[in-house]
Amino acid sequence: MLDIKLFRDNPDIIRENLTKKFQDHKQESVDKIIQLDNEYRELKTRADDLRGQRNRLSKQIGQLMGQKKLDEASQVKQEVQEIATELNELEERENPLYQEIQGLLMTIPNLIDASVPIGKDDSENVEVYRVGEPVIPDFEVPYHVDIMEKLNGIDLDSARKTSGNGFYYLMGDVARLHSGILSYARDFMIDKGFTYVIPPYMIRSQVVEGVMSFEEMENMMYKIEGEDLYLIGTSEHSMIGKYMDTILDPAQMPQKLTSYSPCFRKEVGAHGIEERGVYRIHQFEKQEMIVVCDPSESKQWFEFMYEASVEFFRTLDVPVRVLECCSGDLADLKAKSVDVEAFSPRQNKYFEVGSCSNLTDAQSRRLKIRIDGDKEKVYAHTLNNTLVAPPRMLIAFLENNVNADGSVNIPEALRPYMGFKEKIEV
Repeated sequence: MLDIKLFRDNPDIIRENLTKKFQDHKQESVDKIIQLDNEYRELKTRADDLRGQRNRLSKQIGQLMGQKKLDEASQVKQEVQEIATELNELEERENPLYQEIQGLLMTIPNLIDASVPIGKDDSENVEVYRVGEPVIPDFEVPYHVDIMEKLNGIDLDSARKTSGNGFYYLMGDVARLHSGILSYARDFMIDKGFTYVIPPYMIRSQVVEGVMSFEEMENMMYKIEGEDLYLIGTSEHSMIGKYMDTILDPAQMPQKLTSYSPCFRKEVGAHGIEERGVYRIHQFEKQEMIVVCDPSESKQWFEFMYEASVEFFRTLDVPVRVLECCSGDLADLKAKSVDVEAFSPRQNKYFEVGSCSNLTDAQSRRLKIRIDGDKEKVYAHTLNNTLVAPPRMLIAFLENNVNADGSVNIPEALRPYMGFKEKIEV
């Protein structure tokens, strides 16, 4: 959510940003916010003036009563009553007007960073760099579900009977591999100096509205019927929510957390051949990281976080590339974002396995997350990054480590979590 002062002082910056994000249909909302804000400030000024008058007159009544000037006191009481009537009318308008402004502010996207490439959608994202040499073996790499089934590691048919499409049973060494990757990811981030956290898996609507746009919420979140609770789509939501309504000590900044959680998503609109299997599913698990920091440090933490993902995947012998998300591909709260993509030998292309985002102060303004300062409190910057999200990660891992006989090599970094096996045998 943008600072209302920006609408008052520099609305052209907001208008230009909407154009860069191909959201010119929201220009009318900028006009509406400016209009309503003017009305609100006039109303509030009048109300504050009336409160001041009421306080002064109330003191006069006491003085007049003490001087036995009852008629004059009665006249002043009448004035106070008239002020109270007008003030009640103003106060009845004040809060609804404020809420209307806040609602419109929530629809205006965050200002994108000056370095973000301008483009309409993800087809115009820009490759930053690649790490690792892609290798296409001299045998046909099977579909990831076929690799798992050959290892007796997945049962989709039973999951469809119990839960429907978009669910799975992982079993045996594939299930162990899934858990092993998450455990390795946990220790990897702890070694990077992050505090390990297991967060709540359900959050209230106030937190949901603070961390994401309404459109994202509708397309992603599962609502718990009859309760003000949502299942998390990523642990970033409850991790950022942890700092809601807090004033942070500068001496304890930055806050660096890494979290494990299951995640639940509707995956509205998912389709196509690569949406089958375990690529897009309703339930999965993640090792996430977040940073809450001083605004001056968010750029360096952004680079640190996605570079950690690149390093992690390379320890598992998976080639990756980093893509800079263009303006039209950025969710409304994001100022800058990159996708980390893993190479698929079967498809001979890269596909997304994680995303790192700098949201600057968009979430902290909504959730009132501030840092104490010498002169004033400042809104913190919040960042998030997916280190690894099995089972999508399993697709990249299995395709890059499968052998012609169907066995799967286990990289050295992962062996302590797999009973020191060097392979998963058929």
